[in-house]
Amino acid sequence: MDFSPAFSDVHSHQNDLHPSPMSLPPSAAPRSVAPKEESYTVNMDTTPTPTTHHYPSISSRITTNMGPPPSVSSYHPNSVAPSTPFSTAATPFTPRPADVSHLQPSLQNIVSTVNLGCQLDLKRIALQARNAEYNPKRFAAVIMRIRNPRTTALIFGSGKMVCTGAKSEEDSLQAARRYARVIQKLGFPAKFRDFKIQNMVGSVDVKFPIRLEALVLKHYQFC
Repeated sequence: MDFSPAFSDVHSHQNDLHPSPMSLPPSAAPRSVAPKEESYTVNMDTTPTPTTHHYPSISSRITTNMGPPPSVSSYHPNSVAPSTPFSTAATPFTPRPADVSHLQPSLQNIVSTVNLGCQLDLKRIALQARNAEYNPKRFAAVIMRIRNPRTTALIFGSGKMVCTGAKSEEDSLQAARRYARVIQKLGFPAKFRDFKIQNMVGSVDVKFPIRLEALVLKHYQFC
């Protein structure tokens, strides 16, 4: 069967629905829309006035907020730069000299020695004298005490005597003479020779704490 007429009719029907631009009359052909040109006029006589804002520069802010850079000798890989200035050399703290004129030191103990000039029987002294004790296994001397002045005497068999506990030189001398008189009353030919102050212990309240480590470092020849 010949279908050509049918196909030609369909084709002509499509052309009628969608006509080609070339087949349209000049008045019906689509026109291209050209862009509209607009002109702008700039007034060159008026010069805009720049507005100045005073902001600190980054370099000035960095210089103000951060301290001086650490030296090369003090740099450590794990160290962190401090945010505040610091001083590389540590200055030792020196306290202001205090007024010590009002301080009153007091003697706590005076040790003196005397030679009685004779051999002594310590056991006999311990048995006959008051306030005397003798234990040769613990200490090879008689320990004697008196109340006025409150002191203690160590009496050795060689005739040497040590007096401790006095608060002044006069009390130490008076106590040593009283001990020598007790030995004489027991029948020994004791004399009073070579009295000498051997040691003095005093104390004072300075009213402030003492840095012992700094004291030793500064006055090591005395400590």
